[in-house]
Amino acid sequence: MNQVPVSDTPLLHARDPRGVHTLTLHTPQAYNVLSEAMLVALQAALDDVARDDNARAVVLAAAGKAFCAGHNLKEMRARPELAYYQRLFAQCSRVMLSIQKLAVPVIARVQGLATAAGCQLVAQCDLAVAADTASFGVNGIDVGLFCATPSVPLVRNMPAKQAMEMLLTGDFIGAAEAKTRGLVNRVVPLGSLDAEVERLVAAILSKPREAVAMGKALFYQQRETGIEAAYQLAGQTMACNMVHGVAQEGVAAFIEKRAPAWRPVAPGQEGQA
Repeated sequence: MNQVPVSDTPLLHARDPRGVHTLTLHTPQAYNVLSEAMLVALQAALDDVARDDNARAVVLAAAGKAFCAGHNLKEMRARPELAYYQRLFAQCSRVMLSIQKLAVPVIARVQGLATAAGCQLVAQCDLAVAADTASFGVNGIDVGLFCATPSVPLVRNMPAKQAMEMLLTGDFIGAAEAKTRGLVNRVVPLGSLDAEVERLVAAILSKPREAVAMGKALFYQQRETGIEAAYQLAGQTMACNMVHGVAQEGVAAFIEKRAPAWRPVAPGQEGQA
């Protein structure tokens, strides 16, 4: 795995030969808060992934006990200016939208506390795997600040009343409850976290990149439209996907009872039909 030099950044960025990028929030002493520097580094890394034509997936991880404790309140308190806050939240929103706009799936690897904008980060990712000791909250209300921007992906992950309860009370939920509510996909012991993330990555890599990219774009676009427009978009995507070579090969392979040419052959199965 190639490591990008990070002497001047709070984020570690690595890419393996398969095209899997791992972005690691790396200010554990500060609970990996989304400081201005972290947001800049995260945006730059996401832009790098977007430029990588061979990227296949992104794993968003964090160092230390906490995944991310939200915005840096000390920085925010030092600049009590409306214009500054507007720029800060616009910057954060751009990062979140960049995750959604990437052509490849983004998987949150949540090993610990994810609160406020940190919980937003988890909710914004396409998939999430959490350690069973992780916890989640949008507790800005505890300091008089309703977590408005975190509410955007949160209410798109879980039922409205469950999201609103978290936003109004500031109460935290554990990993098991987060899975029940739809905030994370899988919950495993901390020692099994990397293996479980790798299982998801391997499943994604076994599918054609082109179909994944088309599907991800459509998934989010249709969610924001009415049902008639959604079906129109979905039908057009299916048609474009079907005429693509990967689908033509996949359908032919299904009919001919063989593995498609784009699917990696498992060790020991070479030559098998």
